[in-house]
Amino acid sequence: MAQKISALGLDIGRKRIGVAGCDGTGLIATGITTIEGKSFADTLSQLQAIIEERGVSLLVVGLPYSMDGSIGFQARQVQKFSKRLSAALNLPVEFVDERLTSYYAEQMMIEQNVSPSRNKGLIDRKAAALILQQWLEDRRKTIKVETVEQPENS
Repeated sequence: MAQKISALGLDIGRKRIGVAGCDGTGLIATGITTIEGKSFADTLSQLQAIIEERGVSLLVVGLPYSMDGSIGFQARQVQKFSKRLSAALNLPVEFVDERLTSYYAEQMMIEQNVSPSRNKGLIDRKAAALILQQWLEDRRKTIKVETVEQPENS
């Protein structure tokens, strides 16, 4: 029997944090909101409300690796901020390579005739959903491999 997944996807930027959640089955990630916290405490209280409402047990954070796969300045800032959030919220955090998620989010908006330049918060939400969706899919693949590799009782 599949266990209920209660993860929150975060696209952490300099000005905003895109937030995404998933359905109980862990199949589909969708954008929830964009937080424009004025301070760490403000951001924390907004996240806390979402976490309590959704019964979240894990944070999935997009890590902006450099295109060559290295961890640059922005990725280190995201790691530092995520560790503070993790400690303050008492939740584990997992990182996902988020290279190009904002680009893909913008492309999706353009295809839907929505202006990316006028909807920065929507880009962040969509990017967070892409991050969480990637994590969900990676997790499903891992679970399938573990299931296949289990020896049968004969």
